[in-house]
Amino acid sequence: MSSPSVHWSLTYDGMIVGEHSRDTDLDVNPVRTKELTNIRSAGKDENVKLSPPRLMTLEEAIGYVASDELIEVTPKAIRLRKRYLDAGKRKTMRNKPKD
Repeated sequence: MSSPSVHWSLTYDGMIVGEHSRDTDLDVNPVRTKELTNIRSAGKDENVKLSPPRLMTLEEAIGYVASDELIEVTPKAIRLRKRYLDAGKRKTMRNKPKD
C-alpha cells in the first residue's frame, strides 16, 4: 500500500491510506492488529511487506483524487480523504440513484 500522507501513524475514519489493486474501495483499519487463528497457514501473514508512503505534492494529489474524494492541505501534510468520513454514509451515497 502506498500513502499520500506525511503522518503515516495518524489516521482517522475516511482517510485514504493506500491503493487497492481494483477500482473498488476497500475499508480497512490500519491501527488494529490482525487476529491470528489456527486456520491460517503458519508464517503466511508474517511476510507482508508494505511499500513506503508515497509523498505527493498538491499538483500530484489534484491529478490523483477521485470524484468521491477530497484533498486536505495543512501546513505539515497533504492528505487524501473520502468526501464522507463514515463508511455507512459512503455506502449509502454510492448506492443512491443519481438525478
